[in-house]
Amino acid sequence: MLSIKENLRETLKKDGHPDRFVNQYEYMNLITLPHSMSSPRAQYGKGRAVSSWGVTFEWPEGTPGQFPVHTPDLIVIKDIEHWKDYLKVPKASGFPDEMWEKSAAMADAARKAGKFASAFIAPGMFEQCHNLMEISNLLVAFYDYPDELHDILKVITEWELELAEDICSHLHPDGLFHHDDWGSQQSTFISPAMFEDFLVEGYKQVYKYYHDHGVEIVVHHSDSYAATLVPSMIEMGIDIWQGVMDTNNVPELIKKYQGQIAFQGGINNAWVDNAEWNEEHIHEVIWRELDKYEPNGYIAGLTMGGPNTVYPEVYDIASKEIELYNKKRFNL
Repeated sequence: MLSIKENLRETLKKDGHPDRFVNQYEYMNLITLPHSMSSPRAQYGKGRAVSSWGVTFEWPEGTPGQFPVHTPDLIVIKDIEHWKDYLKVPKASGFPDEMWEKSAAMADAARKAGKFASAFIAPGMFEQCHNLMEISNLLVAFYDYPDELHDILKVITEWELELAEDICSHLHPDGLFHHDDWGSQQSTFISPAMFEDFLVEGYKQVYKYYHDHGVEIVVHHSDSYAATLVPSMIEMGIDIWQGVMDTNNVPELIKKYQGQIAFQGGINNAWVDNAEWNEEHIHEVIWRELDKYEPNGYIAGLTMGGPNTVYPEVYDIASKEIELYNKKRFNL
């Protein structure tokens, strides 16, 4: 039986020989980093917090994470034509050693467990823009203020590159887990051509830096429809698209792009991660969905952007069902 890392590597190859489905996030441990430790976060059902970028967040009960609060008085960039007057970029490096020691301890634990020690970064470039501007304002800006938006994205890219240098020099991770949602369940937020124009170059720079400095796998989270963006993901240097929704025709994507990028997810959280959840239904959904796939190019799992669920028990039950399915199908 292959180790967790070996099985993941075989899954990523075009003609690989994984001996089972990779089970959700079993192959990585997510490493919390000093820049996120130092930025206040909203807590579940406990009011608001203002991030280091000046964005106000809250985390309502029954939702999967914190969300920006965009009443007019709380939008950070209130006028994109004068964005420099509003945007205050937080530091990306220069954090004290004791903060890096906490991250290093997490990385050491991951390596001892035979997993990829993976730096965790959220939000990504698109989400950072809509956090700062509000989503409808951002979507208008792609059309009406392209020069200003390019300049804002350049600043965010430079910040991410400085962050990447600090992470790689202190932590030497062998994995990266990076969030940035690029669509709804039905469509991307912007066209592939616009995506190429505004976002691809910055991500190419950032992901190339990580690959060039010892990061073996770049995992990008976008729990959305984004099938039309897969060629751009490959160009960016993404190894695994995590969060791929069932609306993307995942088996067809695997057939088309196997060996260039792998796909993690396909099992919509909404099917099982809700107030009516029960073990029997989770069993039925997991086994039904895995019957559609082969292990090559596919990582079995829910679509949420991390090893958790809104209803905490659901993640572990889903992982147990994938393990049981593996044992039966592959005679483990």
